[in-house]
Amino acid sequence: MKKIIKYLFAVSLFAGFATACNDDFMQRDPTQDLAEGGFLTNEGDLPIYLNQLYDMYIKGHQRGSAYDDVAPFGDAVKGSPIIFGDLFSDNMVKSGSANARLNESFQVPSSGTGTGWSWTNLKAVNYFLRHYRDAEGSVNDPAALNKWAAEAYFFKAWDYYQKVVIFGEVPWYQTDLNVNSPELFAPRTPRAELMDSVLNCINFAVAHIQPASGERASFGRINKDMANFLKARICLFEGTFRKYHTELGLQATADKWLQEAETACEEIIATNRYELYNTGTTPYWKLFTLKQDPAADGNKEAILARTYGGESGRGHGTQRYYVMNDVPSGRFAKGATRSLVDEYLCADGKPISTSPLFKGYDGDDWRELDDRDPRLTQTVNKPGEGQTVAAYPPTNNEMNRTTNGLYYPVIRYTQNNEQFRPGTTVTGYWIRKHWMCDKDEFEAGASQNGTQTAVVFRYGEVLLMLAEAKAELRTLTDADLDRTINKLRERAGYDFSTYPDAKLQLGNIPADTRLDAIYAEKLDYSVTPLLREIRRERRVEMAMEGVRYEDLMRWKAGKLLTVPLRGMKFNAAKKALYDGRYDVKTSGITARKAIIDTDVFIDADSFLIVYPRDPRVVNGTLPWDDKRYYWPIPKDQLELNKNLTQTWDWEDISR
Repeated sequence: MKKIIKYLFAVSLFAGFATACNDDFMQRDPTQDLAEGGFLTNEGDLPIYLNQLYDMYIKGHQRGSAYDDVAPFGDAVKGSPIIFGDLFSDNMVKSGSANARLNESFQVPSSGTGTGWSWTNLKAVNYFLRHYRDAEGSVNDPAALNKWAAEAYFFKAWDYYQKVVIFGEVPWYQTDLNVNSPELFAPRTPRAELMDSVLNCINFAVAHIQPASGERASFGRINKDMANFLKARICLFEGTFRKYHTELGLQATADKWLQEAETACEEIIATNRYELYNTGTTPYWKLFTLKQDPAADGNKEAILARTYGGESGRGHGTQRYYVMNDVPSGRFAKGATRSLVDEYLCADGKPISTSPLFKGYDGDDWRELDDRDPRLTQTVNKPGEGQTVAAYPPTNNEMNRTTNGLYYPVIRYTQNNEQFRPGTTVTGYWIRKHWMCDKDEFEAGASQNGTQTAVVFRYGEVLLMLAEAKAELRTLTDADLDRTINKLRERAGYDFSTYPDAKLQLGNIPADTRLDAIYAEKLDYSVTPLLREIRRERRVEMAMEGVRYEDLMRWKAGKLLTVPLRGMKFNAAKKALYDGRYDVKTSGITARKAIIDTDVFIDADSFLIVYPRDPRVVNGTLPWDDKRYYWPIPKDQLELNKNLTQTWDWEDISR
């Protein structure tokens, strides 16, 4: 072994492990580099081989510069897919033009690079599944090897799930292939058959993977709880996709998948190993700013997390690039949308359309963030409050508001060559979630040694999945709401004693004429008030965790992307704030000048327009076509495999 490589994946309160392997082995194609029958002949070989799959599939916040493109969205999503995945949604937007996949300029790609049509990782998985039984001679009972096969089946299910989200249907490959394999010319596998195979894989993992308790939990490998989590996510996606995508003709089988999701969630809850992180005054924000393994942080919410030891080249630069967002090299400015901000309830549990607590959008104090769901200001920065980037202009190396004064968000749709202009946003809603305000972490990121933990699977999502599955199955009770949605609200900081209606109850679901009108206009099916609230809860709880796009796709709610994208209200008070008098620090205030029709563009009601210079985005409104529920196969694949057909309503290659 040349070197110990530390990838720590925290699995529970006790989790955390360091894999040891040869650096070169991690980079090779095992089916080409390993002699047939020369490896995987002893049980000890199996976990060493499987270690490479962890880095392939559990991306976390990435590593190194942590600024690679995320397939299949290309430069629409750069960096951590957890933090920035919502750039491909209505939750968050960036500077410049909209991505080609969002503004309808996307064309069928010539090749598979970066599109999600990649089979290298799956080949490594299938190679293992073909060879792991070569190690039977090293164990007394061949069944002892099932736990290693279960890990591989876990990753195989995850791989196919990601492909189904993108393409709808893809070929099912039972084993690894070579250039002579006839299976290379397989057609797409019909969705029902394909997803049954995926379910078989994850069920094998749940049945045979190592437990998540006692001594084995400390080994830090994929365990049964993680497998159940992945199963719940897959089954909830498939169940709701079948229900709402009636073009598939699979509605009758939707409940089967929803019941499987419910069962998987209940099994996780029944272990009593997990609970919502609830330390400090803002635990929701704090959860995403922890370092090292969750055990050290007392974090029982993490079911699967990628942790980083901070060694040279083994950490990541996420915090460094969080504020390095105003440069022409591509580190674009970002911002939460008004659409997301409007969805948060007020502190009394009522929406902004009916609550007397809602203060509107006027003034220069971001008052629309006041008296709202406490998660709002733990997700979006209110200037002058909390641990925010405004407290850290790196020019003087101090994170101290008293020293640095009050920084208001820099609002700009263009980019300048000012690497460390803090808090640049395109909407006026600077995203606080995932920002650590940690000087040491920021400086470690300069050499890609940051150690911010990436929570990949968490217990909070289990509660959301259970509530949604039971609501879709029409079996949700008030007791279920109390152990799911209301638990999340309580952790967030809702005061149920002052505002008892802030608890969600079946007999007291708030009316929301604003959101109901949007649903009625954009969706081709009706949404009950209960499901509306379940979806609201999922949107705000999981904001900036990279799941919104998948939610819109499975709910057949792509047309919600056509709700005009807006930022804050650039009213007279804010125009005065940003008129240049505070362009440099004056009396403890810095507010960079923002010029209308140059730096900011506003609509008739003075709200900031998103993507104002994109010719395909009209007045901040993205186009939509239903063909985008399924993305096209690259042209070269259709040329190589004449049995493949192009995705519905996308251009096909001439035969």
